[in-house]
Order: sequence, then C-alpha cells, then structure tokens
Amino acid sequence: MSLKLYFAPGACSFVPHALLEASGEGFEPVMVKLHKGEQQGEAFKAINPRSQVPVLVDGEEVITQIVAIVTHLDQRFPALEFLPRAPIERVRALETLAWMNNTVHPTFTHVFMPHKFAHSEAAKEEIRTVNAKAYESHLTELDGIVASAKAAGCPWLAGERFGPLDAYTLTLLRWGGFAGIAPTRFASAWAHVQQVAAYEPVARVIERERLVLDLTQPR
Repeated sequence: MSLKLYFAPGACSFVPHALLEASGEGFEPVMVKLHKGEQQGEAFKAINPRSQVPVLVDGEEVITQIVAIVTHLDQRFPALEFLPRAPIERVRALETLAWMNNTVHPTFTHVFMPHKFAHSEAAKEEIRTVNAKAYESHLTELDGIVASAKAAGCPWLAGERFGPLDAYTLTLLRWGGFAGIAPTRFASAWAHVQQVAAYEPVARVIERERLVLDLTQPR
C-alpha cells in the first residue's frame, strides 16, 4: 500500500483523511496520539521533524501541511475534482482553504493551547478569551460563505463535488465546542455539516476517529 496518512482524531488531519476515504484508493491510516505526546517521539519526528499532523506518505514522497497535501491529492485523483477545474473557481476554493488554514485554524490554536503563547495563567486566560471571541466571528463568516454557496445552487462548497472546504467546515465548526460555541448557532454551516457527515466516506472517517460533532452537548 503506497499511501499512508498520519492523523490525530479530531485534528485538521480530518481533511485529508476524508479526501483519501472519498478517493476509494487503498491507504493506511496511522493514528498519532497527540495527548500522549507521540508526535514528539523520535519515530514520528523522523517522518516530520515539526512534530505535526497530518503527514501524507505517497511512495517515496513525504508531504506535510494541509494546503500542500490537498493540492497533491487533487492532482493524484483528478477525476474526483477535489478542487474545481475552472481557473477562477479553483482560485476561489484555494482562497477559502487558505483562510481556513492560516486564519481560522490559528485562532483556534490560541483558544485550545494558550500555553504555547504565554506563561502566566492570567495571560493565558486573556489569550483564550480574546481568541474565542475572534473564533466566533470567523464561524459567523464561515456561515455566510456556506449560505452564499447554497444560494448559488452549489451542492458542495466549491461546486459540484465534495472537497476539502467541506471537510474543513465540519472540523472548524466542531472545534467551536471547545470554546463553548454551539455549532447549531450557525444554521447554514451546521446544516451543511450534517450533509457532509452523512456522506458515506466521511461517515466512515467520523466512525474511525470516534468524533462527536456537537461538543457542547452532554455525552
């Protein structure tokens, strides 16, 4: 099996995990237990010295970073059109993907891991509070993006095919629960997440990662 994905349950690695499952190609999912620090072990650092997931191994190639992995999978499975083929639609999809990855995602990191950015408890709490508010604003913007896509008649966020924007939307909305932000507050995005979660390949990934979509609800 030439394809191998190193992932952590509930992390942004959900995005390529979902794309690989949707591809129908055989691949080996390898779980990295971040809470146990496995990403800091020598075995994993030999694969990715940055100690991050996801990591995609395709034959002799080791690829890191969401945008790079998505681009590679889109090129590897062109018939699936994970990214649109038309030039401007492709650019717009990449524009949204980059925003998700370089703006929304880092904001959540400040909420979830403020210890990476401050030492004192007071500073960490301020970082968390400020970024939780910013994250809520990002989710509101994401809700508008979904609403606009649906109003334009798009079954998926980038057009006619399931792709990374759909998987990332599920991930980002789910993460809001860690900040006490109920995903149900964002009607368009939450409805789309239900559609994404019901898509059979995604449903298999959700089951493999044992994910709960609304973390604000009691288990």
